[in-house]
Amino acid sequence: MRRLLVLGAGTAGTMVVNKLRRRLPSANWRITVVEPGDQHFYQPGYLFLPFGAYAPRQVVKPTRSLIAGGVELIRGEVDRVVPADGEVRLCDGRTLPYDYLVIATGVTPRPDQTPGMLDGGQWRKTIFDFYTYDGAVALADALDRFDGGRLVVHITDMPIKCPVAPLEFAFLVDDYFRQRGRRDRVELVYATPLPGAFTKPVASARLGTMLDERKIAVEPDFLVEQIKGKSLISYDEREIPFDLLVTVPLNMGADFVARSGLGNELNLVPVDRHTFRSKAYGNIFALGDAADLPTSKAGSVAHFAAEVFTGNFLEHIDGRPMTGSFDGHANCFVESGGGKALLIDFNYDTEPLPGTYPLPAVGPFRLLTEAPVNHWGKLAFRWMYWNLLLPGRPIPLPAHMSMAGKHLPAGKD
Repeated sequence: MRRLLVLGAGTAGTMVVNKLRRRLPSANWRITVVEPGDQHFYQPGYLFLPFGAYAPRQVVKPTRSLIAGGVELIRGEVDRVVPADGEVRLCDGRTLPYDYLVIATGVTPRPDQTPGMLDGGQWRKTIFDFYTYDGAVALADALDRFDGGRLVVHITDMPIKCPVAPLEFAFLVDDYFRQRGRRDRVELVYATPLPGAFTKPVASARLGTMLDERKIAVEPDFLVEQIKGKSLISYDEREIPFDLLVTVPLNMGADFVARSGLGNELNLVPVDRHTFRSKAYGNIFALGDAADLPTSKAGSVAHFAAEVFTGNFLEHIDGRPMTGSFDGHANCFVESGGGKALLIDFNYDTEPLPGTYPLPAVGPFRLLTEAPVNHWGKLAFRWMYWNLLLPGRPIPLPAHMSMAGKHLPAGKD
């Protein structure tokens, strides 16, 4: 009996075990997934909780209900991986052997890594996050009570889960206060460690213009050193006062990755960016946010990566070369308020470009253009997530990015 052990039953881990359970004969393969919690959260839904667009119950389901029959689910915290022995040790003393290991434990916001963020007495009082379920729920009450002043949307450092989410929050909070007649009493500031609104020039120019149109001030190249009182202080001694801070703390991988000697300084697992295979061990892979891939940490990446990984893994266990090559494909809907959104679609080599997706001319989605159809696409994704993506069912979208429907803006070649 060969043993596949998957650490983490989040987006990537759940998709992988469900896909492989159908492809690996149960007589020959034992598939086990380790997960500390008993609830699975639809993390893209966190963005909508502060604004009342989703009820909390709509973004959570029992983990066991999402895992295919025939997959063993173990509740437990991982203490460390011991590659030399081919085993994973849990914090309660249990030991789990493996022939192949997939690390899919994601990343976690770490407010403790910024002095004054968690230990200054303001957490969930004047400082909030929306990258956690509890934080997003608490922020809904804070926004409802906020009658005016300076609201700062802040990113500590990159990489983060869904890098466009802070921009979406800025657009949505602008719309939120406009609808309630309070926008003229609220000063909005967007503080980012990036030199602009986004990392890629074409998208950054479009998103930056949208911030200007909404009178959201941008503080670029802002690397926070500490939070002192009700001010963000950067390493170059700039200061941004706030009345309400909505921050994205430093995102880090699981601590066991560091204890196991498998990660970089952010506890992300170095892997081949095309095959997800560990650079240190031939029978260890990392998927989703847990890997150090140079692309977005987003659900779409986990989905496209899982498609490539499944075929590669089947080749690998048969002793054949892995022929699938992940190209870094990601696409993200960007909520912009007023019932509209943009869509961006890109990969390792091609930045987000204008056009239509997935079909040329027809779309129906519009790339780098605000449109109601994109907003409805984002809302429809929740149903797809629960009913198609997590179960590992086929979706008629290619895992690799296509240039069909895209065009270069004037002046680009």
